[in-house]
Amino acid sequence: MTDKPLRFATFLAPSILPVYHFIAEYVGQRLGYATELIVGENFAQFAEGEADIGFICGLPYVQLTRQDPPPIELLAAPVLQGERYAGKPVYYSDVIVHRDSPLHSFNDLRGRSWSYNDPDSHSGYNLTRYWLARMKENESYFNKIIAAGWHQESIRMVREGLVDASAIDSQVLAVALRDDPALGKEIRIIDALGPSTIQPVVAARHLSDGLKADVQALLLEMHSDPVARERLAYGLVERFAPASDATYDDIRNMLATVEAAGLAEW
Repeated sequence: MTDKPLRFATFLAPSILPVYHFIAEYVGQRLGYATELIVGENFAQFAEGEADIGFICGLPYVQLTRQDPPPIELLAAPVLQGERYAGKPVYYSDVIVHRDSPLHSFNDLRGRSWSYNDPDSHSGYNLTRYWLARMKENESYFNKIIAAGWHQESIRMVREGLVDASAIDSQVLAVALRDDPALGKEIRIIDALGPSTIQPVVAARHLSDGLKADVQALLLEMHSDPVARERLAYGLVERFAPASDATYDDIRNMLATVEAAGLAEW
């Protein structure tokens, strides 16, 4: 057992926190490291040595790779359960409205209110702006845009009729519908944006190559452990798959489209 703990940081939805906590413990036990899981505050924590392994969204991953050198490196990407994902490390942004809403697709949202989780989110923010750019629209497409902070808060706002619609990470939404059966009677999905490459697990550049390789190997193998497989399933994760920088070119290209369209930040 080493003296210095290996610090994991999550920048993703709190509803999946038990899975991230288990992964941190699992890696530590297998490698002989003390580990801890923190909720990340900013992505500079990787460069500053405050975070060693991270669960981050694909959008900040792409933005961090613009630095020279990038402060992080890819380790793996989760593959979600279900035919929808076709065994690939992808996910969707499901557009939800209240069950009683007259809306039926993203194209019906002109002049409606919209909430998003935060500007570091691909599924709730970047992908929405990309869809607007494709439609040759901008933020004025909505009559009101509200920063909710988390996907769960956007779900609550739609459920309570406080906003007309929002785009929710399909993994987060599926977990919410599973854990709260009443939710499915109060909201409905009217569209799906994507698929997009799913949120990666990354390592800080300052970690040794050997340690990064060991963590990566454990991630890619852990679904073969019955206990680990069951714990991953809580977050609807089937397994982890290899990923390269090019795997995230879809998000990179969507971000470039948004920037070229000159869409203002919300």
